[in-house]
Amino acid sequence: MMNPKQETPGMLPVQEARQLISSHTSLRTAVNTPLEQTLGRVLATTLYAPVSIPIYEQSAMDGYALQFDGWQQQEHLEIAGEMAAGATSRLSIAPHQAARIFTGAPLPDGADTVVMQEKVRVHGDRLLIEDAELAKGSNVRAVGSEIIEGALALPQGALLTPAAIGYLAGMGIRELPVYPAPRITVIVTGDELQAPGKPLQFGQVYESNSYTLRMALLQMQIHHINFLSVADDFDQLLHIIAQALGNSDMVLLTGGVSVGNYDYVAKALETCGVTPVFHKLKQKPGKPLFFGVRDQQQVFGLPGNPSSVLTCFYEYVYPCIREQMGYGQTNLTTVKLPLLNDYSKKAGLTHYLKGYVNDEGVKVLQAQESYRMHSFAVCNGLIVLPESIETVSEGDLVEVHLLPQ
Repeated sequence: MMNPKQETPGMLPVQEARQLISSHTSLRTAVNTPLEQTLGRVLATTLYAPVSIPIYEQSAMDGYALQFDGWQQQEHLEIAGEMAAGATSRLSIAPHQAARIFTGAPLPDGADTVVMQEKVRVHGDRLLIEDAELAKGSNVRAVGSEIIEGALALPQGALLTPAAIGYLAGMGIRELPVYPAPRITVIVTGDELQAPGKPLQFGQVYESNSYTLRMALLQMQIHHINFLSVADDFDQLLHIIAQALGNSDMVLLTGGVSVGNYDYVAKALETCGVTPVFHKLKQKPGKPLFFGVRDQQQVFGLPGNPSSVLTCFYEYVYPCIREQMGYGQTNLTTVKLPLLNDYSKKAGLTHYLKGYVNDEGVKVLQAQESYRMHSFAVCNGLIVLPESIETVSEGDLVEVHLLPQ
């Protein structure tokens, strides 16, 4: 059973933080974009078909085109020609005639039916049809059977999937107005960081947050990403932040947002004209999260611990980006699932626990500490335990935020 306890005062609740971020986020201005660059984007206008598709009657298969009523009065039909897909000249047939035809080819003038090639016998230029089920209009794609000129093709807000893009290309549409991805700069801070592939010196750790954030952003179809690194030096940090703000729509910093002697990020951001919206949340991991704005730019000061970085990204940065890009569902998909093992925590903070979802429910994984990424590497959802909850037991229904796969 869930056991509620007292809240911890002095920090912002997570739901209030979400609302504040959303209140400082707006749709990006739509940009006309080549069709092949719109995968995963959201359509910024309502689209109507510029032409009917098909624009002419087409054969749905390889066979022979004929006039149904004429065939009913003939024992054999005379083969009068051929129509292939891409044919540039017209062909007309009389009631006693048929024409060889191929899938996608326009019907000859006078034809209204196609018989498949497996249902005929050919003797020289004579055609005998052996299809007792053939009906008028069989195997013919009517004009506008896909869509009629002027009909709604896709509504504003539609997600541009591979199928949607192919559908629009089939109407001859070359470019679309979509909500673009923000330009994002990631600033990694810390004297202790060493690049992977180089030997570690005493006191160093391998820098991984830039790799994590790059992959998370690429998974969101965001490709305009700039990465900068800076030591724990206030003046250098000011320079790097000013550079990032000068060419980005959003800035993400990792590290330096806590209260240590070398945690300069919050002060440096304010010096660079960023207005703080909040700093420190009632959550674990990621308590020292900073969020601020400068004009239309959003700035997130993420913690330095890798697990905290990715948790805060999915819970706060991910929805902010998706809201800018016009997605109707901005937060991670949320489900209620039975817990597969007991868990206890202190009251006062919302906990985001790495969990593994299967057909039976969700399991709290080991290695939940904010510096450990092993559990994140194998989890597929974040279990959300509200700040007032102290214990949860096997079988309790818990909220789970499913991670993008």
